[in-house]
Amino acid sequence: DLRKQARQLENELDLKLVSFSKLCTSYGGARDGRRDRYSSDTTPLLNGSSQDRMFETMAVEIEQLLGKLTGINDKMAEYTNSAGVPSLNAALMHTLQRHRDILQDYTHEFHKTKANFLAIRERENLLGSVRKDIESYKSGSGVNNRRTELFLKEHEHLRNSDRLIEETISIAMATKENMTSQRGMLKSIQSKMNTLANRFPAVNSLIQRINLRKRRDSLILGGVIGTCTILLLLYAFH
Repeated sequence: DLRKQARQLENELDLKLVSFSKLCTSYGGARDGRRDRYSSDTTPLLNGSSQDRMFETMAVEIEQLLGKLTGINDKMAEYTNSAGVPSLNAALMHTLQRHRDILQDYTHEFHKTKANFLAIRERENLLGSVRKDIESYKSGSGVNNRRTELFLKEHEHLRNSDRLIEETISIAMATKENMTSQRGMLKSIQSKMNTLANRFPAVNSLIQRINLRKRRDSLILGGVIGTCTILLLLYAFH
């Protein structure tokens, strides 16, 4: 259940970070487009700063998701270190380490993107009155966006590979648990068969004793009847 919650939070974080990165990369271009609509360079750059508000909102949401994911990882660590955990500590530690690495990557990516956004915003505010610097920034914006898009696609491929590996590990762990359960059932059946095999000699011995006693009783009864018959005949002819 904790791993399921962690994967759900990781998926949400992945989508949030992609949107967050796109917002940051499109921030400068959007500012340039707004400035082109005005004839004067003295127009304030922060008029209608919807992207700034969106940035703050998304940053708060991502920080909350990172906090929740950190709590889930702590709970998984407590479960791994608790007593009574089956002999899967190696696999569990591997899984926990992978979730920690993912959390660390997301945290690093968030702080890096946030720092880049703040740097871009500060640079935009400082260079807002200089047309030449703005135009040079616009000329390089398309290349940067293309590179960022390629990096995001490569990042998505890596995330998909990690998810496939995670699913494979889950299937392998479930298979191991099923094989362990089947082995326990086979041992129980073998124990019962051994018990029955040990009981059969005692049953055979008891049956043989009963048969011997029946034969002895038949011989005694036949001897008594024969003796009585002889005595009757002697008495009759006497």
